[in-house]
Amino acid sequence: MLATGRTIHASAVLVGESAVVIRGPSGSGKSRLALGLIRLAEAGGTLPFARLVGDDRVALAAASGRLLVSPAPNIAGLIEVRGLGVLPLPYEPLAVAGLIVDLAAEDGARMPAADSARTRVFGVEVARLPVAAGADPLALVAALIAGRRVPSAAALWDHHLRWGNRCGNDAGGPGDGHSSVSGGAGA
Repeated sequence: MLATGRTIHASAVLVGESAVVIRGPSGSGKSRLALGLIRLAEAGGTLPFARLVGDDRVALAAASGRLLVSPAPNIAGLIEVRGLGVLPLPYEPLAVAGLIVDLAAEDGARMPAADSARTRVFGVEVARLPVAAGADPLALVAALIAGRRVPSAAALWDHHLRWGNRCGNDAGGPGDGHSSVSGGAGA
């Protein structure tokens, strides 16, 4: 755990070079999304690499203008899979957060609002994806990360907003079925 970090109820997965921090109420699918991202990468699908950082509790800290995330030490390398219990997985001890996904977000809607694309955590601005209750977060996150081929999550989300607004389409683009993003509130 980070020495100066604060633990929060969230999961995190390193996807490529930056971590996706997954927040949401109990039972909203944080562990399911984390495992889904890892399985997509293992299957050689749309994600080149994904590894668990932490499940259920992670530590966040600001350092040199970046948001760092690490697992809670007593549950490092463990993930809860509903119906199977707690399973061990390889994990990363530290990662830089590049995207925060808020599950069951009140500001999750069909069309993204520009002010929902970012949030501040410990003074660090991070890209944000609010996902409405009932939406498929795995499809949205995978499309956002892999579908646009933009170098960083923040640049990717900026591209996503500009592209969607310019074309007047759903948040995910024409015909891809990913249209449940929007919002406003930050952390």
